[in-house]
Amino acid sequence: MAQLLLVEDDAAIRGALIRALTDRGHAVSSTPTAMEALQLVLDSPPDLVILDLGLPDLDGYEALRMLRAISKVPVVVATARDDEADIVRVLDAGADDYLVKPFGVGQIEARVRAVLRRAAADEGRRTEPVLVGGLRLDGEAHEAALDGRRLDLSRREFDLLYYLAVRAGQVVTKRELLTQVWRMPYGGADKTVDVHVSWLRRKLGESAQQPRYLHTIRGVGMKLSAPS
Repeated sequence: MAQLLLVEDDAAIRGALIRALTDRGHAVSSTPTAMEALQLVLDSPPDLVILDLGLPDLDGYEALRMLRAISKVPVVVATARDDEADIVRVLDAGADDYLVKPFGVGQIEARVRAVLRRAAADEGRRTEPVLVGGLRLDGEAHEAALDGRRLDLSRREFDLLYYLAVRAGQVVTKRELLTQVWRMPYGGADKTVDVHVSWLRRKLGESAQQPRYLHTIRGVGMKLSAPS
């Protein structure tokens, strides 16, 4: 049984989700406001937060950023906002999954189970740093360095680089990266991967024309490998 915190200001939706998720074996606490949610996360950390973006006291995006500053608790965003730019921005801010209203209870419960499984797997993330050439990535500290120089990476940039580094030498498709790094279970957002790879290349001191670590395999995906 998981302890869930539901942050939803619509009383009807909140009540329906509490009943449905409780029927499926979860313990559910709830609040209609962002600030109370942040306090509850500090006082009684849940296993997972279901977060609406349209909250009365604070925009859910800002609430997510504040939440990420104090906790690593998994977050599933459930909102009516369906613009791809909003989805990417929220996922980059640290959400683990994104669900667009209206949705069935079965769907959100399945997303909750999937995110909790991934969170459990992340707990087992290797404790030894990952080394590829001059790259050193510490999964526990969420820190990366190149040739002894610390890299200033966003959370998503680190997750992308770490995912590729753990699979050094293997070709990883963009669909897999979207699913596993961005938690986006659909296609059509390849530019999201391309943009973040471009940012990473600049920080690694390379380019698409002269790659050192990040190699594009045309029509397939990406591969990270040590320089020859």
